[in-house]
Amino acid sequence: MNPKPTDAHDGWSLVVPLKPLALAKSRLAPATGARLRPRLALAFAEDTVGAALDCAGVRDVAVVTDDPTAGVALAALGARIVPDAPASGLNAALVHGVRAVRSGRPHARVAALNADLPALRPAELTRVLDAARNFPRAFLADAAEIGTTFLSAAPEVELEPAFGGASRLRHLSSGAVEIRLAGVDSVRRDVDTGEDLAAALALGLGPRTAARWLTAAG
Repeated sequence: MNPKPTDAHDGWSLVVPLKPLALAKSRLAPATGARLRPRLALAFAEDTVGAALDCAGVRDVAVVTDDPTAGVALAALGARIVPDAPASGLNAALVHGVRAVRSGRPHARVAALNADLPALRPAELTRVLDAARNFPRAFLADAAEIGTTFLSAAPEVELEPAFGGASRLRHLSSGAVEIRLAGVDSVRRDVDTGEDLAAALALGLGPRTAARWLTAAG
């Protein structure tokens, strides 16, 4: 594992929102079946958090969730679990997570990261984080160029998340700078459907997702 930054205000704090597993990734059910779907949702989150924590520039990861099974599994990887007190959807969870991080480190550099990036590579996320340092707020569009998988805010800057649906345009309209980098496909490849999962498989699934999916697929 890479050494972590020593400056309390230098390393990134990532905030990862996660629905209760029983509700997560509903559009994936036709491809995976009802029993495997929540297990894959957890595996996606485990591979996302594990890869993020392996980035040298990441100080910590806060997962906003009320799911007890996910909380135990992700805490075991080293994530901080923040209960979803607002229980008012994705963006409220992200604002709450950032508030929790900055309650202890008011000048923290923060970024929201989707929980469904099962092919995430630490080196690619590091490139995105390095690019984001140049702007007060920055974001990365998903592979479809419609949604968003990453949104950052510099110290003393509010995150102002607008995730969900066509969030790329909303983040652009809010003044966030779009990060345009080649070769960071794993940071853009979120998984909502069977086709998305096949694309992530082509990139190379993380170990927990691979173990569950490839075993199930026979």
